[in-house]
Amino acid sequence: MADVLAALDAAGITNPRVREYVQEYAELTGAERVEVVTAADDARLIQESLEAGELLPAGKGRYYSRSYHKDTARSEERTVVATNDEKDKGVYNNWRPASEMKPILLEKMKGASAGKTMYVIPYLMAPEGNALAEYGVGVELTDNRPVVLHMIRMARVGVEYVNNLVDPNSFVRAVHVTGDLPNLGQGTDDDKRWFVTVADERTILHFGSSYGGNALLGKIAHGLRQAAYDGWASKKFLGEQYMLIGIKDKETGKSYHITGGFPSASGKTNLAMMLPPEALGDRYEVYFYGDDIAWLWVDETTGKLMAMNPENGVFGVAKDTNETTNPTALGSIDENSEAIFTNVAYNPVTQEVWWEGRTKNPPADVTDWEDWKGDKIADRTPEQANDPWAHPNSRFTTTLTKVPNIAPDFNEAAGVEVDAIIFGGRTRDREPLIRAIKDVAEGVYDGLTLGAEATFAAEGKEGVLRYDPMSNRPFMAYGEGEYAEHYLNIINAAAEKPLFAHVNWFQRGEDGRFLWPGYRDNLRPLLWLMQLKNGEVEGVQTPVGILPKKEELNLEGLVIDEADLDTVLSIDNARWQQEIGYRAEHLEQFPNMPDAIWEAHNRVKAALEADA
Repeated sequence: MADVLAALDAAGITNPRVREYVQEYAELTGAERVEVVTAADDARLIQESLEAGELLPAGKGRYYSRSYHKDTARSEERTVVATNDEKDKGVYNNWRPASEMKPILLEKMKGASAGKTMYVIPYLMAPEGNALAEYGVGVELTDNRPVVLHMIRMARVGVEYVNNLVDPNSFVRAVHVTGDLPNLGQGTDDDKRWFVTVADERTILHFGSSYGGNALLGKIAHGLRQAAYDGWASKKFLGEQYMLIGIKDKETGKSYHITGGFPSASGKTNLAMMLPPEALGDRYEVYFYGDDIAWLWVDETTGKLMAMNPENGVFGVAKDTNETTNPTALGSIDENSEAIFTNVAYNPVTQEVWWEGRTKNPPADVTDWEDWKGDKIADRTPEQANDPWAHPNSRFTTTLTKVPNIAPDFNEAAGVEVDAIIFGGRTRDREPLIRAIKDVAEGVYDGLTLGAEATFAAEGKEGVLRYDPMSNRPFMAYGEGEYAEHYLNIINAAAEKPLFAHVNWFQRGEDGRFLWPGYRDNLRPLLWLMQLKNGEVEGVQTPVGILPKKEELNLEGLVIDEADLDTVLSIDNARWQQEIGYRAEHLEQFPNMPDAIWEAHNRVKAALEADA
């Protein structure tokens, strides 16, 4: 049995509540030893993982890992928000009573770390000194060394964050136990995995995985689910699955900040890491703050709506990341970046990695290449010839400081003022390139009805979007009606309201081709949005928002068909009236939806009917 107190003494952890918590779970899980880690331990832990075969070298200063082949993504059906009050039950949050779930998890964890080291990771999900930093302090306990290495990249890790608490009990307790991965019945009726956030007790209990958000508990479980609940309970902030970027006009010296949500496969990370198109590069700079999570609050002194990225790193999807789609991402995982790749293809001889979309074609010489499961590509049968080399959810993990265009003030305590909140879903029609919304209730309504096209028949019927409110559907921590009310309250408390907008880079022609070039050119509609906010352009008022006039968009250096441009800057009224009907069905699921949201819905509906 581990000598817990000796380990905590040696690490200098003086917080009595943290000491009690670590001892409690060390005894429960039966860990053989306890080790407190900080960011300074990274190099040593990397070396230990290399020696143990948990990591493999992927060139100079980069590493490669494989997860268990049935443990490759988040599992929404096994992910639960538990509280002690059934009023917290929502449509999407998979709510269960805390009294039911806690005993299940504690029983599964009992003795499950026998013979292993329990790593104690004191962390902070916020820039140090930030107004919301008190909500970002946590201690993750894990029996998995690669999880520690990912957490060091994704959070700020150090004992000072828990020792300096005004209230020594005000930290998130986050317990991760890997379990016996080959014997957990993943995806069967006998599935033993559970990923539970006991939100009103600020406790996270995850059992049965070593991958991604299932195991890096500071990220989704704390940074999104727990933060969303804390923001609502405190009435102070919003925890959102939003990207956050800065745009600087070097000619005027003015900087703007835009945050917003995009459902899966709708271009959020590529937008967050965007560079200006070459023709505009002399005038504009785009800065990266974060690609996945933003916390929003109103500064009590200035009345400004502020935002910050609580994460310290990027956990990016590798698939289709290349020099065209996201050169910034490639720059962040270059040699000596200390990046960790997971579940991509690997060449143990050359130490190279590859994934679908990295280059147009896979490496021609397959002699030494292994797929994400470790199987030799050269040994594949003809039937396996088209199987992917990398898992579709393969990832790279790197720190924010390695991102080439990281904002110079990304780690400042103050955060940044929000000029606009944007939403974007992948749709082939119905949504124009950009439509701006000045009314707060209509903007929040638009976010609540955010959706993307179903990608498989099982996900929905043709023409009906899979709605993903604020891109937060898998991370809802309480009821959607209460969420809408809280969101309205936070935004309306700001002295100057942000502009809302909806963007869509994915309109297609009848021949299936994309009508807008996307990627770096996506800066152009955002520049128009900032001009609209400044009163420099007026746009065209439509029932669903303000669209740009063609002459208002900066199209310098852009080659685009005039008819295509006309299409992406227009709306189809009949298609929108159909969409309004689907939106009503969507919103009717949610109890306690504020009157302001239904009034916004009815205004848009009436405007479409009047314009038909």
